[in-house]
Amino acid sequence: MNGSTTTETTGLTTAEVDDRRSKGLTNTVSHQTSRTFKDILGENIFTLFNLILVIALVLVLATGRWPDALFGLVIVVNAAIGIVTEYRAKRTLDNLAILDAPFARVTRDGAQAQVRLEDIVRDDVVHLATGDQVPADGEVLETRGLEVDESLLTGESRSVHKHVGDEVLSGSSIVAGSAVYRVTRVGEDGYANRITAAAKKYSTVQSDLRDGVNKILRVVSFGIVPIALLLAWSQLRATGGWETAFQDGHWKDAVVAAVAGVVGMIPEGLVLLTSLNFAIASMLLARQKVLVQELAAVEVLARVDVLCLDKTGTITDGTVSLTGLKTLADLPGAMAALAAFAADSDGNATSKALAAGVAEVTAAAVTGVVPFSSARKWSAVATADGAWVMGAPEILLGDRTDSGAEQARALVAAEADTGARVLLLARSPQGLPATDAPLGADLVPAVVAVLGERIRPDAAQTLAYFREQGVHAKVISGDNPDTVAAIATRVGLRGEGVVVEGYDARNLPTDDPDEFARIVDEYDVFGRVTPEQKRELVHVLQGQGHVVAMTGDGVNDALALKDADLGIAMGNGAGASKAVARIVLVDGRFSTLPGVLGQGRRVMANMERVATLFLTKTTYAALLAVVVVLLAWPYPFLPRHMTVIGSLTIGIPAFFLALPPNNQRFLPGFLRRCLSFAIPLGIVTGALALVVFSVVWNVDSLVQARTAVYIVLIVVGLWVVGVVARPWAAWKIAMIVVLGAAAAATLWIPWVHELVNLEHPSRSAVGVIVGAIVVGCLLVEAIHRWLTPWLASKNVS
Repeated sequence: MNGSTTTETTGLTTAEVDDRRSKGLTNTVSHQTSRTFKDILGENIFTLFNLILVIALVLVLATGRWPDALFGLVIVVNAAIGIVTEYRAKRTLDNLAILDAPFARVTRDGAQAQVRLEDIVRDDVVHLATGDQVPADGEVLETRGLEVDESLLTGESRSVHKHVGDEVLSGSSIVAGSAVYRVTRVGEDGYANRITAAAKKYSTVQSDLRDGVNKILRVVSFGIVPIALLLAWSQLRATGGWETAFQDGHWKDAVVAAVAGVVGMIPEGLVLLTSLNFAIASMLLARQKVLVQELAAVEVLARVDVLCLDKTGTITDGTVSLTGLKTLADLPGAMAALAAFAADSDGNATSKALAAGVAEVTAAAVTGVVPFSSARKWSAVATADGAWVMGAPEILLGDRTDSGAEQARALVAAEADTGARVLLLARSPQGLPATDAPLGADLVPAVVAVLGERIRPDAAQTLAYFREQGVHAKVISGDNPDTVAAIATRVGLRGEGVVVEGYDARNLPTDDPDEFARIVDEYDVFGRVTPEQKRELVHVLQGQGHVVAMTGDGVNDALALKDADLGIAMGNGAGASKAVARIVLVDGRFSTLPGVLGQGRRVMANMERVATLFLTKTTYAALLAVVVVLLAWPYPFLPRHMTVIGSLTIGIPAFFLALPPNNQRFLPGFLRRCLSFAIPLGIVTGALALVVFSVVWNVDSLVQARTAVYIVLIVVGLWVVGVVARPWAAWKIAMIVVLGAAAAATLWIPWVHELVNLEHPSRSAVGVIVGAIVVGCLLVEAIHRWLTPWLASKNVS
């Protein structure tokens, strides 16, 4: 009646359990769900940027000139932002890692006992019931209608019937029936853990912003040591030479001037602002229940042009629902009988789906029942209106060719072609069928029940958004390719009403990379995809020059999530998928992704706008360092001057300009476009500073010369801010006015200009300053309006 086969067993003895424990054959496994705190600290502290600034900071502190060491705060703040933000993400992710089945029921010494999952050993006999999670891989010994949900492991959304001798996999869930099985693999040898182990190797997300800054730092780092030594040597010469350097303390001036030149060449504010901008985006996304595990991941979705979707858990919510009832014959009591099948308290996911669909129908009183069997693939009930059989249409109809059977078969085929699962309800004139005999050929087909995965209500709208934004979506699933293609068509993957064809990944070539790539390019829906194939599909797309994002919720998605440019996991998914993903949608809402895209575009577009400010300073600082070395001049700035100039004309305005919404699409070549404006602007600014310094120093003091250059660079710098801030808005004008007032305060408030080591400009310096400001602002406009567009059109920038 239940279709089960029984194998009597008393399980292991205590001695046998102890023996296996001594051999390490236990179910112990590491459940690390995110990066360690050590990883986070290392990534944010031990960087080339921090190394350069720490060395410079130590040198300045050795001179005792602490006001010139203010740039050291950048190191602390930058590292703190990254560490705190990513650690908060780690804690949130760790809290999401809920162990669904902390205990298991085993047979030991002939009696059942409850043990923790890690206490299970190989060859243990484990008892499973509906709702349990399989704790370790094993072989079924006994079964009573066992159905297992393996969607998190294989991607197959339909439950799998298991028989004696079949394998059950750790991490799968029991959705119907019960079973007893023997454990064959434990711990790291388990199916899910083997996939997870392959995904545990740590890697960082590829960031255009971070990579662009690192390229600049690498270039600068090659020149920093020789330039710093040459600057120190030139400053010693300019202040009296080696003989008197250590007698009267001039070595301190030389060291400070050398550090000023080095710090000026490093776009430290750009590094800080990038981290800060990522952190702000992460906080804004957190309010939308989006967890960003690595700050740079915020930017990546702005660059994504291919979005790979796992069907189950992304487009669908993983549950089965009744999508339609098709009446074949108007038989009295048919709907009441259907409701009776749905009302089975011990029913599986199918009966639960039917219950939701016929909730308004009163179930008939059942006078007899034949329980469902996976071997028979049908069940039956007897009511006052007769006996009814429900199950797989091909079983109920058999080889019949009568008109009723053909009509039912045609309707079933039409629905099955859409990827739906179809059940047939038929009346049995002969009463309840016998369990040990074939079904009769006189069953009367009454109702076809059409079941399908429940599509997320936001799926079609979200896919339409990505389609409009030029992001190509592909569905990669472990489910049946026809089912996946039908669902992709329903949600308008390629547009409303456009039929999508699925490809069975089992037919993918294994020895012809070119043909493999052609198929990946041609098809947008793949079914029966293994975890390894998912990863290979991602690699092929990346090899074609695409920036690939991958969404998923199962262990079977972990490898692809890790290797994609951006892995996006669902918050209700497997711990392995959340551990390797860069972004986790905590509430599992697919519709959240457009908001993530918006934050990525805001970061990229606004940071490209303000990066010009920082790279301009790097350019003119390098020019000043080279010229000062060649001419053996005193350096035109102190580190504290560079700190104030950088804050008022670069750091503060860049922070505010990086915040407004910006939906501009990402275009490759971020660094090239920035340098096409920054390099000409830096050369002009540096040359202007040298001319002003030379002229005023020849007729006045060194402090007056430095004051003149300070004023010119602040005014011209604010003009550049005005150029970058266009189009104008009231708040932008107000920001520039406030920054100008703050700059004036550093000159006219006595204790401030003493701290900064400046003076009121002399009469002889005022004319030079005014003339330089006019020339500088005109040249900035010329570069912005004509030179940079010309360079871009020639593609030589």
